Amino acid sequence: MHCYGDLVSYLSCGMILTGLGHLVHHRKTQPSYGRHMGPSPLARMVPARVAWFLQEMPALLIPILLMLTSHKGSSMGKYLLLGTFCMHYFQRTFVYSLLTRGKPFPLAVMVAAGFFCCLNGFLQGHYLLHCAQFDDEWSADYRYKTGLLLFYIGMAVNIHSDYILRNLRKPGEVVYKIPTGGLFEYVSGANYLGEIVEWFGYAVATWSFPALSFALFSLCFIGPRAYYHHSFYREKFKDYPKLRKALIPFIF
Repeated sequence: MHCYGDLVSYLSCGMILTGLGHLVHHRKTQPSYGRHMGPSPLARMVPARVAWFLQEMPALLIPILLMLTSHKGSSMGKYLLLGTFCMHYFQRTFVYSLLTRGKPFPLAVMVAAGFFCCLNGFLQGHYLLHCAQFDDEWSADYRYKTGLLLFYIGMAVNIHSDYILRNLRKPGEVVYKIPTGGLFEYVSGANYLGEIVEWFGYAVATWSFPALSFALFSLCFIGPRAYYHHSFYREKFKDYPKLRKALIPFIF
């Protein structure tokens, strides 16, 4: 397949602008879903497990299809996709979605997230398979090794933090509790911090504009979520740890 360089650039820039737009639009209010969702009898709701499965699946399926239909794609690009991007979305699609105990999603949120995963799955897959130029020594480059290390550290933090959140409440409980353990001892959004570190590590490992644009989008999109979760905990629990930050330990 031919490299559509202009399309890659447009999608990458669009992702950054979308992330910045989301950051500006929600600088004072959190998007209305999950714990921040008010009563809305007209909204169509989807069970959380179904919503997560359907919206995350395209980001896994599209890169795999591109790899299977690519005859002359970059072998290093395929390796990076299999080892990083697809690993994350396999976990989100087939593990996280089946274990989550979250509240039902508005259908519109699920559709928007699924559309984004389609675009991003194509962008990352097409770029690495058909546009990226990796030399034979790339696997020995410090950027590759550092990036993968950051990715796997971030993924471990993300999975462990999700485990802590998932086990805060017993089945059937609806009360909120203060998360403890792991990086939750330092930040309220440990799961979000882990995912942000993942994607910046991925950007370093691939050393690409599309991956950087996705990392910046993630920071703009889920960073504020950590801030509003932090505010929620501080308002709800008078004994919430005063030294705990929202997203970055000891800083923010």
